[in-house]
Amino acid sequence: MDIASLAEDALRLALKKGCDGAEVFIKASKSISAEAKDGGVEALETAREFGMAVKVIKGQRLGFSFISGPVDSQQSAVGSRSNKNVPPIDKCVEKALEGACWTGADGYNDIADFRSPSDVLIWDEDITLINEDDAIKNAVLLENGALSFDRKVKKVRKATSTFVSNDVAIFNSKGVNISYKGTSVSAHVMAIAQDGGDSQMGWDYGFSRQLKDIDFASIGAGAAKKAVMLLGAKKINAVKAPVILDPMVASEFLGILSLSFSAESVQKGKSLLADRVDKIITSPILNIIDDGTMPWCPGTSPVDDEGIPARRKVLIENGRLTGFLHNTYTARKAGIVSTGNAVRGSFKSYPGVGITNLYITPQDEAKGLRLKAEEILSAEGQKCKSAEEKTSKLQSFVSSVGKGLFVIEAMGVHTANPISGDFSVGISGLWIENGRPLFPVKEAVISGNIFEMFKRVGGVGKDLRFFGRLGSPSLLIGEMDISA
Repeated sequence: MDIASLAEDALRLALKKGCDGAEVFIKASKSISAEAKDGGVEALETAREFGMAVKVIKGQRLGFSFISGPVDSQQSAVGSRSNKNVPPIDKCVEKALEGACWTGADGYNDIADFRSPSDVLIWDEDITLINEDDAIKNAVLLENGALSFDRKVKKVRKATSTFVSNDVAIFNSKGVNISYKGTSVSAHVMAIAQDGGDSQMGWDYGFSRQLKDIDFASIGAGAAKKAVMLLGAKKINAVKAPVILDPMVASEFLGILSLSFSAESVQKGKSLLADRVDKIITSPILNIIDDGTMPWCPGTSPVDDEGIPARRKVLIENGRLTGFLHNTYTARKAGIVSTGNAVRGSFKSYPGVGITNLYITPQDEAKGLRLKAEEILSAEGQKCKSAEEKTSKLQSFVSSVGKGLFVIEAMGVHTANPISGDFSVGISGLWIENGRPLFPVKEAVISGNIFEMFKRVGGVGKDLRFFGRLGSPSLLIGEMDISA
């Protein structure tokens, strides 16, 4: 499928019909997903999808429309009716222009200016060669990795491997004419451990844009380890104590904080950080960075979803807020240039403001602000640190705690108030006394305020992991309210 030609045709048609500016976004994808059960295949799905969105501006009024469906790559999609598989691109353009007649005029509506795209690593041919048998085999490896970890692991749920290849094209009336390919592989698995009448679940996940980064058996073992670790969990009395957050849990909290970095939230009065630029808002030992150029990471691409080049932005420098994330609209409203953070939920919506690869790094991590992405991440998308060094840092956290809680899993982080930052979430983990894990904990609740919590970070680990577009190492937090 020549999606670049399709995009060019649609753009030409929109301009011919008299709009002041136009943008065409096309995404075509192919995916294979397999779920294993009892050493065989539980579910297998293959899919091919196509979507095109057209945005037009006419008299400062915005119009938007989209289509989806199969496309015959051998024919022009504009004005052709000889093949039923050709989507009606001309109708899509007409609907967008019609929509512009009914929206209010807004002088900040605009089309992205052309800038040269960034050079990134997001395409792995090995993923495109995966067939259904390969997908099933890797899903079985996930399941076996969990079941072979410990005899107490009795069941595995949702051992799923997914392989995707995408083609994207973005053309607009200001000279943006880019098309690129990307791939991804992901794995997730839930293991259930049982001992006597006790049953516990553990979950693990892996994602990369290159196949060799994903060790399916190890991901399965990671889920099993968490499940076994929580067997025999006890309730604890309410207490105020230090907390260590596992990278997955820390990433979930970072996700809530990330909403406040959006210029869209700021301009709509939905961010408490609106007037906090150049002020300390987290612990001074923290840096928070958004980087759309990191090799093989989930949010990496040569351009954002409007065609603005991806780049690296330091949002928190030694605890100090430096600025916000922008798309073309919010940048024009603020009188600056876009930061390359236009993100679409899908082709069915025009871009809002979102993160690319947002992660936490410590202040002393080679003065993390000047590091190149390649120096921050190894080819596997993890910190360039040995396993021994990662482990020793986490152990030093545990050893430093007289009484406290190592949080392995959190439930309901998404219910935190993204504006006020207030939260109260259920957690599981390990109770620590005298610098040693004593017993697993269940049915506990931690509560507080996300902004205050990040101010109390007293230690940042060397075990950075990404969960989707969010990444964090383990974090040592000062005293928090823990209730039963």
